[in-house]
Amino acid sequence: MTGWERLFGALAAGFGLVAVALGAFGAHALQERLEPRALEVFETGVRYQMFHAVALLAVALLVARHGGQLLVASGWSFTAGIVIFSGSLYLLAMTGVGRWGAVTPVGGVAFLAGWLLLAVFFLRGS
Repeated sequence: MTGWERLFGALAAGFGLVAVALGAFGAHALQERLEPRALEVFETGVRYQMFHAVALLAVALLVARHGGQLLVASGWSFTAGIVIFSGSLYLLAMTGVGRWGAVTPVGGVAFLAGWLLLAVFFLRGS
């Protein structure tokens, strides 16, 4: 293995681990502490984090086989999306500070960029 697939594989596993832990935390510890809407926001962050952890794992496997800057850019986009999108939703749910919601679309754009870069990789044939 070279550097990129190791990095993205480790990030994917770490993000997956944290998503499971946060999901359990939300289901058990936060159920009584948060308003239903805040809990829904928190769960959305967990769901998107897990989806994109799996996408990042796929990118790691593709980088190992094919390499290429499109895949590396896709991996970084998914990473940024997880941190910004899910992170801002966690902060919004836990603090109630509505301004965190203004940050969330930036993470959404990063997710979209990651998927677009992955699509371009496949359309180009590598």
